[in-house]
Amino acid sequence: MTHILLIGTDLPLLEGLAQTFASLGFNPHVAQSINEGRDLAAHELPLVAVISRSLVTTGAEALTVPLAPGGARLLYHSAGGVTPALSHAMHRSVLADLTLPLERNRLVALVQRVEERARATGRSNDPSSQQAAPG
Repeated sequence: MTHILLIGTDLPLLEGLAQTFASLGFNPHVAQSINEGRDLAAHELPLVAVISRSLVTTGAEALTVPLAPGGARLLYHSAGGVTPALSHAMHRSVLADLTLPLERNRLVALVQRVEERARATGRSNDPSSQQAAPG
């Protein structure tokens, strides 16, 4: 089962996302801080980390959250919220910066695409998702 890590302080939003991902067969985990997320990720490497932009002041914190091979980091912010500029290193390390909940469908599509890409390149840590080799 693919692990998804949701990090942020908007618990109703994150719980809704967790329910959405669980209904799609993913294994979501919710953390309220970068440190808590890093601890969760140390036990089960997430394929995707969805991190609140409000918790990322310099960007370096989000880069310390470990990911499974082929994984991706996604940032999110709320509509109408102030979004300060990010460092160039942070821009290069994230797949997308989404406005949630408005771009919820885009988030789901991106997570599914990352999972497909990891599986196709043989980087998936999920033994149930490994395809049998043609023989």
